[in-house]
Amino acid sequence: MSQLHSTISTTQAGPTGHQLSATDAVTASTELLEIARLRAADSGLAYTGALYPLEAWSLVEAGVATLVDVRTAEERKFVGQVPDSLHVAWQTGTALIKNPRFLRELESKAGGKDSVVVLLCRSGKRSAAAAEAAAKAGFTQVYNVLEGFEGDLDSQNQRGDVGGWRYWNLPWQQD
Repeated sequence: MSQLHSTISTTQAGPTGHQLSATDAVTASTELLEIARLRAADSGLAYTGALYPLEAWSLVEAGVATLVDVRTAEERKFVGQVPDSLHVAWQTGTALIKNPRFLRELESKAGGKDSVVVLLCRSGKRSAAAAEAAAKAGFTQVYNVLEGFEGDLDSQNQRGDVGGWRYWNLPWQQD
């Protein structure tokens, strides 16, 4: 586990296993959002910030952010999904046609353009495109989950062993 992931994984319960106070949780969340903003700025991204899966989960679990899965309904059903996440498909069907209602649906389901929204897809690429479109449309707090749900391809061109939501053993379920 990288130092960043190790540090983040202790954020929820604290390094000694004790629960963080509400003030400490808010401070930790604020720091995570700032790290994500700096990461995006350093990379020249056209949206608010970029989060690793453990960081994203910390924010969602703290109630600071809303997780929105932008994969297709089919991917969520057959590959798995994060419990209680919202679903607004960036693209639909097997042809992956851009959803013309994406921005309206995102605004409606996420609670407005100023809500802290964390977007998740398979690998972080489609959610990055969705985050960029949302930022251009006036969303002020849109973040992308790096590594996505399944992570990057490994040396055998398979997903699941190189990062991703499932790799980090974060909550997920399958229909």
